[in-house]
Amino acid sequence: MYFKNRGAIERPSRSVVSKKWSLFLCLGSFCAGMFFTNRMWIISETKEGITRTTTVEAERLKLVSENCITKFLQQQDIKLVSKDNFGILDKTISNLEIELAEAKAAQESILSGVPISEEIEKGESRRKRKYFMVVGINTAFSSRKRRDSLRATWMPQGEKRRKLEEEKGIIIRFVIGHSATLGGILDKAIEAEDKKHGDFLRLDHIEGYLELSAKTKTYFATAVNLWDAEYYIKVDDDVHVNIATLAETLARHRTKPRIYIGCMKSGPVLSRKGVRYHEPEYWKFGDKYFRHATGQIYAISKDLATYISANQHVLHKYTNEDVSLGAWFIGLDVQHIDDRRLCCGTPPDCEWKAQAGNVCVASFDWTCSGICRSVDRMKEVHRHCGEGENALWKAAF
Repeated sequence: MYFKNRGAIERPSRSVVSKKWSLFLCLGSFCAGMFFTNRMWIISETKEGITRTTTVEAERLKLVSENCITKFLQQQDIKLVSKDNFGILDKTISNLEIELAEAKAAQESILSGVPISEEIEKGESRRKRKYFMVVGINTAFSSRKRRDSLRATWMPQGEKRRKLEEEKGIIIRFVIGHSATLGGILDKAIEAEDKKHGDFLRLDHIEGYLELSAKTKTYFATAVNLWDAEYYIKVDDDVHVNIATLAETLARHRTKPRIYIGCMKSGPVLSRKGVRYHEPEYWKFGDKYFRHATGQIYAISKDLATYISANQHVLHKYTNEDVSLGAWFIGLDVQHIDDRRLCCGTPPDCEWKAQAGNVCVASFDWTCSGICRSVDRMKEVHRHCGEGENALWKAAF
């Protein structure tokens, strides 16, 4: 009994102790294994310089690196373009902008039933040819009689005008936009007149006296992309011009870059409302304007016309278009040429100068900012101050 009781008591005791210690030993071994495993992993990573990342983090790093490489290559491309081909790229962008404007105007013309301008249709072929100068005569819807007075005097017509373009490289066009009502009666009248004479350059521009700065900008931008010429001239439709003398005058400067030629002036800034030539932004100028060519007639070289075309969307427009043009050249290395033969008076002034062998380029009356009563007097001025019908064909330039 004793041995049985003892055995029965001791055997369970040994069994219970064994299970507890086994459990403790297992847990201890497991914890020790985890501790040493993690410790060795960290030490190994530290020694080898390995940074563990998840799959998502790896993808993010890959994307960042690819973006950096792409941006770096783009920056290198931009640097190369800006150093080597900036001028070509700038002109290409300008040409695309003009072509887009022409396409838009053509689309609007088709939708409204208005015939597409002959100049736009033939613009592509004309760009391939070199011309000497383009003379743009600023005109308005109400100036039909003024245009006819020029056609009857100093502006060649028909076959003579075509011969002038082919043999001398001189383009002469009346410059006009369109009315606020596209395809209205005013536009149709110009189209009929153009069909008869073929001497208009139509602009994608809404006509208006207060929009002359915008019209001037659009004219140069359009002309420089239609005709590849050395010079571009703007003249009012109440001014008398000797075309051969103008060409010979410009030819003297053809080797110089960035030419801006006209009768330079620097008049007072008119701040009082209601007066003619009032300048709303007078506070920008002080008491007097900077030197700029008077608006009746002026000429610029191709590089300046290209500059206007390329930057037309950021060039500020002042009320007076001649001030605007001068302002666009402020800060540029432009050669201002003051030639008083571009602003002679009407007879007897221009007549005396012609008799003395100093034929005027242009004649008008300062008091009228053009020839006073030009429709009635243009023939008289041409008779006394004109260079002669054969001067164009004898001129060398």
